[in-house]
Amino acid sequence: MKRYVAISAVVIGVAQIAGAGGACAYTGEEFAGLAKVTLPEARAIALKAFPGKIADEELEKEKGGSGLRYSFDIRNGEVTREIGVDAKTGKVLENRVEGPHAD
Repeated sequence: MKRYVAISAVVIGVAQIAGAGGACAYTGEEFAGLAKVTLPEARAIALKAFPGKIADEELEKEKGGSGLRYSFDIRNGEVTREIGVDAKTGKVLENRVEGPHAD
């Protein structure tokens, strides 16, 4: 019983910290264990490909490369580009201007 209570306290504490600091999860986080490139590493790669402010990020299974990629929407002024980074190799797979109806 003590172990259950201790684990519950840790889970509650983590939930409170996450809530206080804003959203810490991202779309596709359940695939993170399959990635060799971490989210912070992928962010750095994407921002090197197109400097700006990350507006959206996700980890998704998608055709091309290893089949697992981070996808970032990065804004710089009036331009938003989608940058895809292979989650296993770190290679930039996509670097294109987002249209008016981004997915």
